[in-house]
Amino acid sequence: MSVRETPPPVPDVFDPRRYGDGVPYAAYRVLRDHHPVAWQDEPEVLGWPAGPGFWAVTRHADVVRVLKDPAAYSSHLGATQIRDPDPADLPFVRRMMLNQDPPDHGRLRRLVSRAFTPRRIERFEASARERARTLLARGLDGARAGDGTCDLVADVTDDYALLNLADLLGVPESDRGLLLHWTRRVIGYQDPEEAGEPLRDGTGRPLDPRSPAALRDMFAYARDLAAHKRSRPADDLMSTLATDPELTEPELEMFFFLLTIAGNDTVRSAAPGGLLALAGHPEVYAGLRTGRLELAPAVEELLRWHPPVLTFRRTAVTDTTLAGRRIRAGDKVVVFHASANHDERAFTDPGRLDPARTPNPHVSFGDGPHVCLGAHFARLQLRVLYGEMLRVVPAPRVAGPPVRLVSNFINGIKSLRLHVT
Repeated sequence: MSVRETPPPVPDVFDPRRYGDGVPYAAYRVLRDHHPVAWQDEPEVLGWPAGPGFWAVTRHADVVRVLKDPAAYSSHLGATQIRDPDPADLPFVRRMMLNQDPPDHGRLRRLVSRAFTPRRIERFEASARERARTLLARGLDGARAGDGTCDLVADVTDDYALLNLADLLGVPESDRGLLLHWTRRVIGYQDPEEAGEPLRDGTGRPLDPRSPAALRDMFAYARDLAAHKRSRPADDLMSTLATDPELTEPELEMFFFLLTIAGNDTVRSAAPGGLLALAGHPEVYAGLRTGRLELAPAVEELLRWHPPVLTFRRTAVTDTTLAGRRIRAGDKVVVFHASANHDERAFTDPGRLDPARTPNPHVSFGDGPHVCLGAHFARLQLRVLYGEMLRVVPAPRVAGPPVRLVSNFINGIKSLRLHVT
């Protein structure tokens, strides 16, 4: 850019409604090239109140720097969602591991890591494979009886993510629909179609879905389930956590919330996004199906291409500087995972789906001390599901545009119709 050229204006990447049409990669490119740390206004939208605004961080190196430096960019001060919680709810929200900084975060992470081990997760591979086969067979049967298409989200991926998580947690079969209900209410709160009518307080204002009042039913269930597991322990996460003497009841309730929401929606969002990418790249699909391309690195590339989480928020602890911008203590700093994953400074030809890409330093599971605790479990589920899809569907084709979640947080797909026969 010459000295006479004026940089383009800062595009809005806050409005959740933008994401209902697709991830705004062109806007991200403008930000990365001209405004890598850019101020975003936070107006009232979809009935939710206005906020003070935040810094949008879009380059890969800056995103990693923020995520790896909790001393400068705190998860605890204002929690990790763009919208500020009600000040009265902040102490409650801070109890969650996701919203803590070292050393408290490390203590809780170590406790839950005892239960959330790769060895336990690997034992779920056989059941996940059988579940994928059953759900795909159901979808194919419906497609053969109809117009040759199926909705991969309704017929396969929603149930696949939900049932795998329920098995891992040890939630009884009769209660598993509750997990999806709570996930939709918390994750999809910006999307009226997904969340339904919001819960409201006594004045008629919508309740923050992460507030104590909105989570009362989930926490009551967590306490009942923990009591059941203490009297009848089994080989599942809730049995291990409920019988851990170092874990308090409030901490256990927060773990149930975190595992239910994050554990379900990570795969629930990533799986249809990966299948959509494969259907749109038939040469990659054919290469994976014949074994010419390896599935494990392809899973990483599909995660880079369609990260389940779009953004996470931190709060500046002190006055600092990032990419030449002066950030004041208390300012909100929001990292954009999907932008970082398409940064030309970190990835060669990021607009090309390269199933053999190496290295592939995507940040779809975060980075630093808060890197996703369930990443191993998510990768296992995606590898199994994609493998079964490759086995039974010769050449899927997109039958219509996907219906996307209205959210600036989760990269969700609510409906994805594919030709599968």
